[in-house]
Amino acid sequence: MSAEDPLQQVHLFEPLDDAQLARMRESMREFHLAPGDTLFTQGDPARYFFLICVGSVKLFLLSREGEEKVIDVLHAGAMFAEAVMFMEHQSYPVSAGALSETRLLAFDNEAFLGLLRESPELTLQLLGTMSRRLHQMVREIDELSLHNANYRFITYLLQQERTGPDRVDLNVPKQVIASRLSMKPETLSRTLSKLREKGLIRVEGDTITFLDEPGMRRLLER
Repeated sequence: MSAEDPLQQVHLFEPLDDAQLARMRESMREFHLAPGDTLFTQGDPARYFFLICVGSVKLFLLSREGEEKVIDVLHAGAMFAEAVMFMEHQSYPVSAGALSETRLLAFDNEAFLGLLRESPELTLQLLGTMSRRLHQMVREIDELSLHNANYRFITYLLQQERTGPDRVDLNVPKQVIASRLSMKPETLSRTLSKLREKGLIRVEGDTITFLDEPGMRRLLER
């Protein structure tokens, strides 16, 4: 993402002209979070939506017993919380916290709503973005509810950005990954061990190397 003008890298802002981009910059704030810092808590008034420039953020819910359920893990380039501005009661439905050193840009909801009233093209762009995210969430719910731990974890691995032709780095704590995939941490550990014993992957710390990617994909077809 361009450090000089990150707004021009945001798909949502593509329809904006220079004057409209300038208005968004005027309302923009920058946040720096350390690992473990909270950006907002479920129920907080929603004044901003966010763009991650550097780092990673988890969106999560807490049960009455204090158990954390990770809804999503987002990385640099991801935008989130933009749909909240259309809710009748504008409050964040989940909590958000940093998983690593994170820099975010925050955009004022009211400033953006003002642009939407002026730009039908921008409104359609936002509807398209929200529609794609909805379809993605429906697909993920299907995977979480209908498939076993092996399927969920292999799918997760194959979707991660690669640091080599056959390698991914799990820069997210394993307990967060387990919660995201609706499994217990010990289940995730057993799944890792099974894939390693089958000769499908090699695990070195947080780095996973695919030794037999076709074999991994065949497991998804069963």
